[in-house]
Amino acid sequence: MKIALKYVFVMISFFTFTVNSSAQNSNFDWSNVVDAIMMVESKGNVNARNGIYCGPLQISPVLVSEVNNILKRRNSTKRYSLNDRFNKQKSKEMFEVIQSYYNPKNNVERAIRMWQGGINYKVSRTQRYFEKVMSYLN
Repeated sequence: MKIALKYVFVMISFFTFTVNSSAQNSNFDWSNVVDAIMMVESKGNVNARNGIYCGPLQISPVLVSEVNNILKRRNSTKRYSLNDRFNKQKSKEMFEVIQSYYNPKNNVERAIRMWQGGINYKVSRTQRYFEKVMSYLN
């Protein structure tokens, strides 16, 4: 019974956040989602390290490279360095670039699951992470 109630609560919370995020919007405000992910990933610690993952959002070198590739495809001159992973603002910017490219409808659930499981995430493998992030959003 507790699991069922928790699931209903999570789903209601999820729909609250996704109702307005289903339409494509380049000005979507990811602040609350990014802040919740930061709490799960590093408790907001800009110096956090876990193997190849660094910074408040625990960004890998591959993600930095992908962000730079996206920017290049968009004919932007902006580029990020590995050191930018330790900067909260630049980490948030990289998150937004990834979301704008791989999640153009700004789906909050997809954003959270993709951050942990990659663009081809499995729901079953990202469920616990999704619930943790959602607990910070509520």
